[in-house]
Amino acid sequence: MNDQQRAERNFKKEERAKDGRKAMTEYEIQGRATRAKTERLKALRLARDAQVKTDAPPASPTKRRLAPR
Repeated sequence: MNDQQRAERNFKKEERAKDGRKAMTEYEIQGRATRAKTERLKALRLARDAQVKTDAPPASPTKRRLAPR
């Protein structure tokens, strides 16, 4: 194996390693974003549920009676 082939092999190996680190970083960033979004939505849902429990139930509509003629 000559020096050029060895250099090319090492270069490709380094490029694959860089690509792998980049992909892993992107994966971790997406995971953090997903967890943050999930936490925010959970907080909103819990707040909504707590609000529903503390609010008085809506008044049931009463039926009107027509005056006799």
